[in-house]
Amino acid sequence: MAIDPVCKMNVNAEKAAAKAEYAGQTYYFCCAACQKTFTAQPEKYVSSAARGHATGGTHHHGHG
Repeated sequence: MAIDPVCKMNVNAEKAAAKAEYAGQTYYFCCAACQKTFTAQPEKYVSSAARGHATGGTHHHGHG
Protein backbone atom coordinates (compact mmCIF):
# COMPACT_ATOMS: atom_id res chain seq x y z
CA MET A 1 0.00 0.00 0.00
CA ALA A 2 1.13 3.52 -0.76
CA ILE A 3 -0.15 6.79 0.65
CA ASP A 4 -1.33 9.56 -1.64
CA PRO A 5 0.96 12.43 -0.60
CA VAL A 6 -1.76 15.02 -1.22
CA CYS A 7 -4.85 13.66 0.58
CA LYS A 8 -3.11 10.92 2.64
CA MET A 9 -5.50 8.25 1.38
CA ASN A 10 -4.24 4.66 1.20
CA VAL A 11 -3.66 3.73 -2.45
CA ASN A 12 -2.96 0.32 -3.93
CA ALA A 13 0.12 1.07 -6.04
CA GLU A 14 -0.87 -1.56 -8.62
CA LYS A 15 -4.32 -0.01 -9.10
CA ALA A 16 -3.57 3.67 -8.48
CA ALA A 17 -5.58 6.12 -10.56
CA ALA A 18 -2.43 8.13 -11.26
CA LYS A 19 1.27 8.26 -10.49
CA ALA A 20 4.15 10.70 -10.81
CA GLU A 21 7.93 10.56 -10.58
CA TYR A 22 9.78 13.13 -8.51
CA ALA A 23 13.40 13.14 -7.32
CA GLY A 24 13.83 9.51 -8.37
CA GLN A 25 10.79 8.24 -6.46
CA THR A 26 7.36 7.19 -7.67
CA TYR A 27 4.30 8.63 -5.92
CA TYR A 28 0.83 7.12 -6.28
CA PHE A 29 -2.47 8.98 -6.22
CA CYS A 30 -6.14 8.18 -5.62
CA CYS A 31 -7.18 10.39 -8.55
CA ALA A 32 -5.87 12.65 -11.29
CA ALA A 33 -6.76 15.77 -9.26
CA CYS A 34 -4.35 14.77 -6.49
CA GLN A 35 -1.65 14.04 -9.07
CA LYS A 36 -2.18 17.48 -10.63
CA THR A 37 -1.96 19.16 -7.22
CA PHE A 38 1.25 17.25 -6.45
CA THR A 39 2.97 18.00 -9.76
CA ALA A 40 2.25 21.73 -9.35
CA GLN A 41 4.23 21.84 -6.06
CA PRO A 42 5.87 18.46 -5.37
CA GLU A 43 8.29 19.83 -2.77
CA LYS A 44 5.31 20.82 -0.60
CA TYR A 45 4.10 17.22 -0.47
CA VAL A 46 7.36 15.28 -0.50
CA SER A 47 8.38 16.55 2.93
CA SER A 48 4.94 15.82 4.42
CA ALA A 49 4.76 12.44 2.70
CA ALA A 50 8.05 11.42 4.29
CA ARG A 51 6.62 12.23 7.72
CA GLY A 52 3.09 10.92 7.08
CA HIS A 53 3.42 7.21 6.33
CA ALA A 54 2.05 6.00 9.68
CA THR A 55 -1.69 6.41 9.03
CA GLY A 56 -4.10 6.43 6.13
CA GLY A 57 -5.48 9.83 7.02
CA THR A 58 -8.69 11.33 5.76
CA HIS A 59 -9.75 11.89 2.20
CA HIS A 60 -10.40 15.64 1.95
CA HIS A 61 -11.84 16.28 -1.47
CA GLY A 62 -15.18 15.59 -3.05
CA HIS A 63 -14.94 12.18 -4.68
CA GLY A 64 -15.03 8.53 -3.81
